[in-house]
Amino acid sequence: QVQLVESGGGLVQAGGSLRLSCAASGRTFSMYAMGWFRQAPGKERELVAAINWSSTNTYYADSVKGRFTISRENAKNTVYLRMNSLKPEDTAVYYCAANRLQTIVTMSHYDYWGQGTQVTVSS
Repeated sequence: QVQLVESGGGLVQAGGSLRLSCAASGRTFSMYAMGWFRQAPGKERELVAAINWSSTNTYYADSVKGRFTISRENAKNTVYLRMNSLKPEDTAVYYCAANRLQTIVTMSHYDYWGQGTQVTVSS
């Protein structure tokens, strides 16, 4: 089992940057693909970025390509989401999640979820 704890959210002006971190418990973190999801009020949860266990395969939603970067440090049991050029429409609760199957774009394959961290981008 994996427990996930997100941090790094906050309030930022449009055009600013944030880096989210997700710390995982357990000795098998490196076996999991990891994803960052977000959910805005009144909207469905969406996959923002994902990375496989070895960092050789990544995915980005079209809305964040070129602005967000996902990375991981298996030795630190941590996955990151660097967010640049933030827009008001990026405002949401951001969640990290773990996926044993390495099918990084399949939301239903993510087994473990963090509690989320709020990101608010002001215009």
